[in-house]
Amino acid sequence: MISERLLAEPLFRCSLAKLREDGCVQLCADVLHFAMIIGLWWEEAGGEYIRTRSARYPGASDIEPAWTLEAAADPYRITRDPDPKSHWGDIRVIGYSSAAGFVITVIIDHVDHSGVNAWKTSGADLRAYRAALGGEDDAS
Repeated sequence: MISERLLAEPLFRCSLAKLREDGCVQLCADVLHFAMIIGLWWEEAGGEYIRTRSARYPGASDIEPAWTLEAAADPYRITRDPDPKSHWGDIRVIGYSSAAGFVITVIIDHVDHSGVNAWKTSGADLRAYRAALGGEDDAS
């Protein structure tokens, strides 16, 4: 079950509330279970960083930390451990978030499993995800 310490985390409560607000009660339980297994979490500054991507990258999508938990729990996710593009050995997870409505790439610190970065997936990662689904194009 979910630890009291985890439930007390402000970002966790916010993510949980967001998932419930979106009507994802069962999904919420699945996401929380997965998040506990891998330990994906976001520091407040990291959460704010991905929420404000569009301020730094015109045309980019802002990402809610709760969406990254959902993407990481996607049963069709692609996990690259280590991420071949990382100089630090971080983990890359590519998965679909129904709350966001698109595929998200999440970079996770390999040591403490904190979120490092996240963005709307495109290019080769999106093609790899679609190929893993058998070429389905509905998870864009």
